[in-house]
Amino acid sequence: MAEILVLGAGLNGLVTATLLAHDGHSVTILERDQAAPGNDAQNVWQRWQRPGVNQFRQLHFMLPRWRALMQHELRAVLDQVIALGGARVNVFDELPRDLTGGRRDGDDRFDTVTARRPILEAAAAAVAQRTHGVSIRRGVTVTGLLTGRSLVGAAPHVTGVVIDGGAVLRADLVVDATGRRSPIAAMVESAGGRRPHEEREDSGFVYYARHFRSTDGSRPAALGTLLQHFDSLSILTLPCDNDTWGVGFITSARDKQLRGLRDTSAWMAALRLYPTAAHWGEGEPITDVQVIAGIEDRYRRFVVDGEPVVTGLVAVGDAWACTNPSLGRGASIGMLHACALRDLLRDVSPDQPEKLVRRFDEITESTVTPLYRMTLAFDRHRLNEIAADVTGQTYRTSDAGWAMTKALYAAAQHDPDVLRAYMSVVSMLSTPQEALAAPGLVGKVLTLGANAPQYPVPGPNRAELLSAIVAAG
Repeated sequence: MAEILVLGAGLNGLVTATLLAHDGHSVTILERDQAAPGNDAQNVWQRWQRPGVNQFRQLHFMLPRWRALMQHELRAVLDQVIALGGARVNVFDELPRDLTGGRRDGDDRFDTVTARRPILEAAAAAVAQRTHGVSIRRGVTVTGLLTGRSLVGAAPHVTGVVIDGGAVLRADLVVDATGRRSPIAAMVESAGGRRPHEEREDSGFVYYARHFRSTDGSRPAALGTLLQHFDSLSILTLPCDNDTWGVGFITSARDKQLRGLRDTSAWMAALRLYPTAAHWGEGEPITDVQVIAGIEDRYRRFVVDGEPVVTGLVAVGDAWACTNPSLGRGASIGMLHACALRDLLRDVSPDQPEKLVRRFDEITESTVTPLYRMTLAFDRHRLNEIAADVTGQTYRTSDAGWAMTKALYAAAQHDPDVLRAYMSVVSMLSTPQEALAAPGLVGKVLTLGANAPQYPVPGPNRAELLSAIVAAG
């Protein structure tokens, strides 16, 4: 069994370490931020400072795919989330019966367990801490990579890391799980390797989000799907832990006229315009408007032109690739990626470093890269659609995939079978091809959705939205 260093004690780093330790590996997690202040959800939410995670108090929701993976692999994490007040949610049952047609066999696949990000991370940390073979060292900053025994002209082989103060920690394998802000690409270059292949661009979205708490122990009824699309923006309405929930506007960072949503009064005035979301603003506010922008779409590959740029090191989750988080896929993709690494290490040990890196690259490209590409394509189309809304035009594209995506969303508002297919896709339980494979389903989608309004859910037009923001602000 291997000595493994996991860099980063975020959600993906914690579950990766726990999975590897369950297989008998000795795992040390290095994290620069401090631990949660106890296991009380209120303290965790109010007092835990995580400067290394800029989205720490932004909106989070765990998809049914994540719940299914955790239930199979790390049930203790789900139990701990629930112990901290996490919400058990069936994202299909939450919807009105006239949309769903009522409960059917198989709808339990839409079950999930969810919470705000600090509570999720505190739960995963608690499980990791009591897992034999896992050690968490906090307040430690990794400043560089330790390398050795690579051949002349070959990629550097990582044998550990250098931490603040110049101390070194050795390992058979280093796993980068430092998330969106991962410094590993520059560290590989500093260690004498080629820089990993990288695709990077600003996703172009900005979030204006708030959290609320129930005043009577109940959460708002879902009158539409968790993510709904309207002229110029989208809205997220997300159940959370301990009778809390989150609501967020997502729009283009270039849309200067909607920057008024930073103002609490303008934000509330805007929300009241949306019949399927307005009531989500009726609880007790526990945050002002929280704004996050400059969110990158980024993808890295550590095998370039057929050759590894480094051995002894792999990256998982957001440290490998990340996108605009409105679709909520990051944790599910990260868990899939962690399981893939765990499974690979059962067949290829770290003392076969080049084979390990090549195989992990192949597995990454076949299992999780398609999910990243699918998410990126959706984001680009949606951003272009919003840009057209801003100029009063209708977005046109020759991409048949986007046309089918729009038709599926529109048809899901009218047919229970199509709605189940749509929810299966957005829950990451099926690919679009799998979800639409049922006999007659494509015909339903085209009949009900191909000529539907651009935005089938009731909401204001852009002029009405801007007028409300200006009047309130």
